[in-house]
Amino acid sequence: MMTVVTNLRPSSLREVSVLTQSGIPFDPALRELLDTYYSSDRAHRIAAVAEEPVELSAVHDAYLAAVAEHLSLSYRHDVPAWTRPPQRVLLRPFFAGGMEGLKALLLVESPLAFRRRNIFVSRDALDRPRMLAQTPAMDNV
Repeated sequence: MMTVVTNLRPSSLREVSVLTQSGIPFDPALRELLDTYYSSDRAHRIAAVAEEPVELSAVHDAYLAAVAEHLSLSYRHDVPAWTRPPQRVLLRPFFAGGMEGLKALLLVESPLAFRRRNIFVSRDALDRPRMLAQTPAMDNV
């Protein structure tokens, strides 16, 4: 299935991957999705992570799977099956930020969905200002 993104505010992880593939930087595209995700209702949140992203790089592919799993668990909906294959796990550790001095902190803080994929990020790597509008505890189960 071909995904066409008509604006720069993606509504799904798949759209993030399509934008990235077209030359839009990954981090800003993901931040835009997170802004949309945190202000959406349950149905839109589920849809945002449901469809498998297009292939990018090993790091991006594993990172998107970690994001999907983390958000799904945080907002209490099923983790998509596309996040489970072994190719969504890095063979070598990836530390966000690239600063040697942060490695120990990232090892401790990284959410489980990221650690399982050999990705180490800060505990607030997916935080956005719009999170305050609706937290997982307020979401309808």
